[in-house]
This record gives sequence, structure tokens and C-alpha cells, in this order.
Amino acid sequence: MEFLKPEGTSSSTDFDSLPYSRVRLAWYYRPRDVSDRPGGDSRLLLAAIYSEICDVNQVRAKCFVVHRDKISDLAGWKKRPDRFYFMRLFDPYLKKEFEIIQASDVKNVPEDVRNTLVERYEYIAAEKEVVPDLTDALRLCDTCTVWCASLESVQCDRCKKYFHMHCVQPPLQAKPSRGYGWTCAPCSRRHEEEVDSRAAVRHATPVPIKLPLKSNAPAPRGRGRPRKDRTQAEKEENFPVKHFRLWPFRYFGQYTLVEDTLDPEDLIFPRAATRVGPKYQLTAFPDNGGPHLDEERGTDKTVEVLGAVNDFTPSEMEACLRSITNDGKTRSSVDFLTEVIRQFSDATLNGKSLSSVTSKTLNMPRIEKWKVQPTRRYTDKDWSREEIVAFEDAIAVHGAELRAVRDEVVVRSIYEVVRFYGHWKNTKLGEENERIRTYGSIPTPIPSTQLSLGGLHRFQTIGLSDDESSIIVPPSKVPSCGACRTRDSKIWWKAPKGLQSNVLCDGCGVNYRKYADLNMRPTRDEGRPSGSSNSSAEKREGTPVVGPASKRSKTASSIPSTPPPPSNVPQLRCCACSKNGPIGKVIKCKKCGFSVHAASVGIALSADKLDDWRCDLCENEEEQEASIYHDCLLCPRPRGPVQSRPGSYLQACKVTESHGWAHVLCSVFIPEINFTNTSTMRSVEGITGIPNRRWIAQCGICQQRGGAVVKCSDCSKEYHVSCAWNQGHTFGFEIQPVKGTRRETHVTTMFRGEPGCMNAIISCKEHDHSRRQIYEICETDDGGESALQVYCRAYKQVPQVSQTHALLRKARRLDQLITVRPESSGPVADFPSEDLQCAKCSTHFTPKFYQTESGWLCHACNFKPPPVATANHNMSGSIVGTLKLRSPTLQPESLSVSGSEVLVN
Repeated sequence: MEFLKPEGTSSSTDFDSLPYSRVRLAWYYRPRDVSDRPGGDSRLLLAAIYSEICDVNQVRAKCFVVHRDKISDLAGWKKRPDRFYFMRLFDPYLKKEFEIIQASDVKNVPEDVRNTLVERYEYIAAEKEVVPDLTDALRLCDTCTVWCASLESVQCDRCKKYFHMHCVQPPLQAKPSRGYGWTCAPCSRRHEEEVDSRAAVRHATPVPIKLPLKSNAPAPRGRGRPRKDRTQAEKEENFPVKHFRLWPFRYFGQYTLVEDTLDPEDLIFPRAATRVGPKYQLTAFPDNGGPHLDEERGTDKTVEVLGAVNDFTPSEMEACLRSITNDGKTRSSVDFLTEVIRQFSDATLNGKSLSSVTSKTLNMPRIEKWKVQPTRRYTDKDWSREEIVAFEDAIAVHGAELRAVRDEVVVRSIYEVVRFYGHWKNTKLGEENERIRTYGSIPTPIPSTQLSLGGLHRFQTIGLSDDESSIIVPPSKVPSCGACRTRDSKIWWKAPKGLQSNVLCDGCGVNYRKYADLNMRPTRDEGRPSGSSNSSAEKREGTPVVGPASKRSKTASSIPSTPPPPSNVPQLRCCACSKNGPIGKVIKCKKCGFSVHAASVGIALSADKLDDWRCDLCENEEEQEASIYHDCLLCPRPRGPVQSRPGSYLQACKVTESHGWAHVLCSVFIPEINFTNTSTMRSVEGITGIPNRRWIAQCGICQQRGGAVVKCSDCSKEYHVSCAWNQGHTFGFEIQPVKGTRRETHVTTMFRGEPGCMNAIISCKEHDHSRRQIYEICETDDGGESALQVYCRAYKQVPQVSQTHALLRKARRLDQLITVRPESSGPVADFPSEDLQCAKCSTHFTPKFYQTESGWLCHACNFKPPPVATANHNMSGSIVGTLKLRSPTLQPESLSVSGSEVLVN
């Protein structure tokens, strides 16, 4: 924006000969830095009416930031280095974005206002809903021919003319509600006449006017690629932009008074609505519905006496203060004077003498209605020298962050720190003002080398300094770039968090500092002169940067082009999506070689643990914390010897609550299954809660029963999850939009900026899915979270994990499942209105009465234990047996009966 001289040298005699050591820079934001939405365009910026003054040696390079409307070829503009563009303005205080339009496009304003805007500014910032009104044609009132403001005018729906609300008869108090229109008096009368004559006059059928069809196709152009217009690009870079007081734009939106724009002192910053009115202020109503009497302000009825200092003469006040204390410093203390004035006022209003106020009464505790504890002293205790030193050291480190300062000064409360900070700051300002009054202002010392013409360029260092904090010293072991995985670089930069390595090569580091994009391709500067010494070495073979086609090298054209060298980034193939990915995103088991995206199995590893990772099955073979049989409890029992399938996603298994195993795929796509921890997908729960119909249904692929089946989302076929995966069916997640009125009854989430209810779907491969947006299992969003993780976090988490134990949750599910009914009992009847009594034990209290041939029986008398299949007597005399349930729900588990106890295996 402007270059500045050294600070504090405005009054120097050699001001004109001093170098420019500071610069004022306009501030621009990246969209993803100020909002949660992902930013795909690394060249798009948000303008701001905010600037900072920096040293010249902090300027790295020059860049071009141009409005989108000034760029004719956006794709070519973004291919050039250090070129950016903007379309919107962001206010860091309101946390709101505004549209930016050219000042010449503003038409619907008075002529003098429009001329002022066009003369001073190049752009105008306004709300999105205000832009159509500003760019519309000039609106004049049809009655008074004066410009109509949008908030003070209405438009006739028939003649499309504008009127001030106070110009119509009768005047309008407010605009019509949303969805309603308004018509002027002549149009209303004309409409009534048309309605009355409609029965006698038959209007001709209007013939529709055929308009030319609009096409979204680009404009036709000549054959071949268009030539790059170098002169046009240079014109766009050097396009003259009007500035008024260093700013090319100002706010002219909903909350701007049009007349204030003519004032050059008017603020150009965005503003919000005023907080004056019944929405933000209390409207008091008269008591008991009586009439409200306006009292004259300033009378005794509306004034509360807070002090009686005006009733004292200066001599009386000085005499009273001397009677209390002789210390001059104390008499000038603000806390002391405040407390004295309060007690003097109370004594005067109560008819007491001023001599009743003494030093003893000043230090007496008093109760104040806005404090819980009584105030012990009117001022704080004196600070010791050690406390002041600790306070000043904390101020030097933390500045005005007084809570951090209070942590350094342990013995003082935050209230004492705040009060002492005010006194300390006033003391420092007083000392500085006294020094200025005594010795005058001391100019900032300037090195003598800067005052000489020979030392001007010595202190104006532009670009990166040697001690740049972002450049690191490479370690002894050659590092690899966290973005491109290269190991060849002369300069290494610090890498952002979330990468596999903490360093970036020179190309990736510079691109990230400029564009905040690690996928940025290296750009070629087209403005480089062709006569440079090393220009020929930087040209690609067979494709000169400059020069006519007739002067191209014949040898280069005759040599066939060689394929690009293979990338040195190690890639692994994921067995879930069959796509390659870099190490870190795709992890590989050290023992069995199983490779999968880490986000698809709930694994988060650091860079130093990637080579030692083992899958859950291989890790269990050594630790043996779960079952050594790896059959999935949700799939049918295998017939014959089990053949392992290396390289299949079905190899990803998780431990269940009964220490068995279940496929990650089956656990996610069966709706009754949940995870204790969705981030790691550990401890699969809810197998016993799967309904019987899923277990007894026959799979349409393997024709077996016993495993839990799921239904196709597009037809009536049912099959096992593992069978559908081996068959090649479609697995994924679909987001259904939810209306705003139903969001409270549905669990919604967001993936890739699309909000709604996320559904896990399995569809046959014969169905057409081209018109549906189905996210794959390994598909990730901008945050690196896969669609499977987003779905599990929102819908597969066990509720109230921290409040209940896993065994208790399993017991509750079994309690709902196991309902043993005796064969002799008839149908369960509801409770009649009369008081029932058990026919055997004569009890009146039972969870349920059962009607039998002998009468009503309680639950205990009616209950008969199930028969034991096999029983053996042990040495202690207790019966030990095994009970196998017929319910397919408990197929993977069994019950052991030992004496009177029932244990779940």
C-alpha cells in the first residue's frame, strides 16, 4: 500500500534522505482459514479492509491480486506464478463475507452518490441480497420523482412502478409480508374493471413468444489452441485501480446511509445492524394496566443521589481529609477518595457530622449488595518488591493477558492483579510524561550507517534472511519429503502437521508457503527473458519456451519422446478399494502382508510405527487375548477345511464382546451391530440383538442358512455380507437430505460438504448406480476421514459407554432375548381389573400372572426350567451340563449350567 520511513523520524532534519525501512501491507485471507468449507482453488483469496505495518526485510516477493472481473483468461492467470484473484470481502470482526462488485456497476443510487463512488473507489462491498438492488436501474418514485430507497419504497406488481410508502394514499406503515404483493390505486381500479367486464368480453388466447434457446456451451472459437496474449496479461497486472486513502473498496450495503457516503470522513468498514429497539432493549409496561405518565427527566424523582461532594467547600473537604490522615500519597489515592466520598455522602444524607468518618470507619468491613462476601478493606494490601518484580516479568512475557500474569504472581487474586495493573500502567505513563516535560521527547536513535548514502542499501534486505525459522538443518540421515517423498533437495522446510514426514523439499515448501497446497505443480515463469545464460538448460527437450518453430532443434524433434520417469513415492495397493496409495495412508501387515487403507480399519499410526504394524489377527496369534479361531460370528459356519484368502478385505476382523471375531465389513453393514469405540472399531457388540429372521433366512448366493443376512437396497434379494463382497456387489454410503423440520428426529452428519442422513447400502452389481452419489468405503474427505469412519462415528457408537459396563449391556440384551415359556401354560392374558392371587403360593405380587387350568399362577410358580440335554455328576454332587439353545440368535454362543448358576461361554 505504501512505504514508510523509520518509526519516530518524522521530525528529523534528514527525513528525506532516510531509507524506507517499513511497508504497509493489505491483508488477504484464504477461504479455508476463515471458514470450515473446503477450499479447492489455492489462488482464490478473500479481501479485507485491514492492513499491517511490517519491516521491509519481511517482504519475500511481489505478487499480483486482481479482481475476477478484471481477468479475461482465468485458467491462464492461475498457471502463472504468484498470481491470485478475489471475489469476496471478509470482515475479521463481524466474521462475515460480503460480495465485491465494481463501483461502475452500481446504478440504483442518486447521481451525486454514484459519481462519488465511481470517482473514489474501484470496488464496492455489499451483502449478497443487496447486490441485485444496487445493480438495478435507477428507481424513482412515480409520485415525487425522487430516488426510492429499498427499505422505504414499494413496487406495484402490475405496472412495476416504485412509490415511497409515505407518498401513497393512504400511507403504508410497512411493506407487504413475504409472499404478498401490492398494487397502486390506478392498477387496482383497472383490475376491478377488467374483472367486471370479463363476462361480456372474451379475450383472445395469448400467443406465447418464442425466445431463442439458451445454451451453456462455450463460445465458438477457431481451430487449435488459442495463442497466449502476453500483452493482455501484462495489462491485467498493471491495470490502474482507483484508491481513496489507500483503499480500493468500501462498504456500501444494507446498513449504510446513502447521504453519509458523500462525507470523506465516513467509515468504509462493514457494519452490522444497530441494537436499538424492542428486540434488544426492555420495554417497560405500566403497572396494573394504568396509564403511563411521562416524568420530566432531571428532576428529583429521576435522580439518585450517589454523592454529596458538591455540598462541600474545598476548605471543608481538605480539613476533613487531614483529620483522617496526614499522608499526602494516601489522600491522592483513588481508592481512598472513592471510599471517603461514599462515607461522606452517607453521613450527609443521614444527618450525621463529617467528623464521624475516621480512619477506623474506612477500614471496617461493609456489605455490598452486588458482592457475596463483605469488603474487608477499601484498598488492597501493599505489594512487596518481590511481587512487583514477578508482576513486571510476567507482563514482559504475557503482555496484557492478566490471567496468565496472575498464574505467575501466585499470592494475589485476579481482582488484585487487575487493579494493580491499572495503577502500575498509570504510574509508568506518569513517569514517561514527567520525563517528556522535563527533557522533551527523545527521538529514536538511528544508526549512523543508515544516515549515509552508502549505507542505504545495506539495511534494506528484501527476501528470506539467513536465520529463517521455517528452514531447518537436514539431519544426518537423508530425509524424505512429506508430500512428494523425494530425497533430493538442497533446502528443507518445516512441514505442516498430518504428513508422513516433518520436512518438505524446496519445491513443495515454497509452493506450500505461497499457495498452501501440497499438490501444486511447478509453474514456469513465462516472463523470463530468453537471453539468459542458463535458459537453454532449463528448456524441456523438443519444447522450447520461446523462439519460433523454424528455429527448433532438428535433433530434438527427431528423437522420440521418452516416457516420464517413474515416481519414487512407494505405493501400496489397498485390498478394499483396489487402489494404490502412499505408505501411511495404506498400511501393510508386517507378518501376513495384508494391506488396507488405515482409515478403513480404524488404525492411526505415527510415521515411526508404520513398518512394525500387524493386523489384529496376527497380533492375537502371539498375545492370544481372544479366540484362536478366526471364523466370523456373523457369517455361516464354514464347511470343510477353512482356506485363507490373503489380500481380501474380509481379512480385516475385530474382536467381539465374547472374545470372538467378526469381519469389519459385516459389523458395519449389519444395522444391529455397534462398536464400543468407533475410532478404533474395537469390541463388536449387539450380535445377540440381531432378529431371528436374519439368521433363518437363506442366502441367495451360497444357499446356506445360519449367518446374518442383509437385504439389497434396490431389490428383494437377501445374502450374507461376505458373500456379497466376494460376488462383487456394490458397497458404499449414501447421504439422504433431511428437511429442517425433521432434523431433530434424525441423526445427521456431513461428508464432503453434503449434510444429511448417511445410509450404508449394499446393492447387486446388476443395478445401475450411475445416477446416485455413492461414496466408497475408502473414500476420504478433506480432513482425511473415510466415509466408513464418518458413518461409524455417527451411527455405530454404543450409547452410554462410560455409564454402563460391557457385561451389563450384554446381560440386558440376553434378558430381552431369553424368554422361556412352559408348555402347559396357555396364552398370557392381560391383568384384569380385580386383584389377583396366585393359586399355589397365594401371593399378590408378581411381574406377570398366567392363566392356567388350575387358575391364575404367578411367574415363579408358572416358570419351568428348560430340560437339560446331557448331565454328569461331579465329585461334589453338583450337576454340570451344557444347554444348547435352538434359537439361531445364540448360535455362536452356549450356556453352561453349574448347580444353580447359568454362565455364558
